[in-house]
Amino acid sequence: MSVQFSGWEVVDDGASFPGVELEPSQKPQKRGVYTMYHGTSVASAKAIISKGFKQSSGGMLGKGVYVSRDKKKAAHYPLRSQISDRVVLELRVRPGRVKRIDQDNHPLQHTWHANGYDTAWVPPKCGLRSVPSGLEEDCVFDPKRVEVVGIANAPNPTIKQDLQQLLSNSKKTGKGKGKSAADVCSLCKRKTQQDSPHIKQQCWECGKNICILMTKHFCATKP
Repeated sequence: MSVQFSGWEVVDDGASFPGVELEPSQKPQKRGVYTMYHGTSVASAKAIISKGFKQSSGGMLGKGVYVSRDKKKAAHYPLRSQISDRVVLELRVRPGRVKRIDQDNHPLQHTWHANGYDTAWVPPKCGLRSVPSGLEEDCVFDPKRVEVVGIANAPNPTIKQDLQQLLSNSKKTGKGKGKSAADVCSLCKRKTQQDSPHIKQQCWECGKNICILMTKHFCATKP
């Protein structure tokens, strides 16, 4: 007896799940939400948690929020500061459209945002003289694309506990948050990002409404 069916089953690459941790050499996907890190001082960490990130006035990649998926790189900031004043914040980052900057004097090194990109990405070990460590780095132009979700490292347990409490209070009041998941798709049951609704359409075989991010769909048995 033969069995006929229509449908599909796929393996998701992780881009639609918030908090995916990429390998250093993996390029972020446009609609992905990724775990990254930001190193800062204790005082600045409190300000960021309470009020959110602000654009830096400049830097190797111009204005933006500088982050890295490499916790070791974040742990070296602020540069020339005491270890007792360094905090690493765990983040959820929506990089959007990403431009790879992998050479010195890249033509878009400081103008990537003016050319339609949301994030500049320096891959690891690409040879940039301004990144002697060779560790991966990103610059996100819009601070609303970056949200603090945890304290990855702090000088001591007391400071870490204080920052975690501040973060908990901030989440309750809605302060210090960038744009984050705001709804759940009724079809695939995954969280959607603001300004990025899931695309829905009818199955070409059975006519049932489907979401293109569903990992599995099988058409109903026909008589």
